[in-house]
Amino acid sequence: MTEPTSLPWPAGSHPRSGAVSDGDLLTLTATGDTAAFSTLYDRVSPLVYGLVRRVLRNPAQSEEVTQEVMLDVWRTATRYDADRGSANSWILTIAHRRAVDRVRSEQSAADRTELVGARSAEVDFDQVADTVTTRLEVEQVRRCLDSLTDLQRESVELAYYNGYTYPEVAQQLGAKLPTIKARMRDGLIRLRDCLGTTKGGTS
Repeated sequence: MTEPTSLPWPAGSHPRSGAVSDGDLLTLTATGDTAAFSTLYDRVSPLVYGLVRRVLRNPAQSEEVTQEVMLDVWRTATRYDADRGSANSWILTIAHRRAVDRVRSEQSAADRTELVGARSAEVDFDQVADTVTTRLEVEQVRRCLDSLTDLQRESVELAYYNGYTYPEVAQQLGAKLPTIKARMRDGLIRLRDCLGTTKGGTS
């Protein structure tokens, strides 16, 4: 069956509307009879809308789904078998399935939105937690650096924060290289012990 280029949403009654049943109209619709479909639409669309409205509650969505149902009826009219039930039952079965599908679709969309929001919240929390942890570690290192001697602290800062080599540190501080190495070693040991003690929860 070829679908009409312009769907026959209510365009007036079929001339034989008083003489044919909904089943007959559906059979005619299966042959591509647009006038028969217009009459069928007039008859059954209020029933379809009522059923869909009870499932969806939302008037606008109910109207939209009703149009989708009637389009399905037009497209699949050839599948109707009068021996298996009335035309109304067949059409309302399509309507109920469409309405339930819309509810599921809306719920899935809501669930996805909620999941994305939850994930965003988790990411934000993790980022905040990382920032707080980093700041605490920085403050902890600063406190431990303050516990070193001036030469130890300056040596460690130049080497580990500014990237100077030992000879460059010795030159910057005007001290002998062996002295800088010794102070650096002692300073790192004290720094390690201080950080370990702080992480352990004591001061």
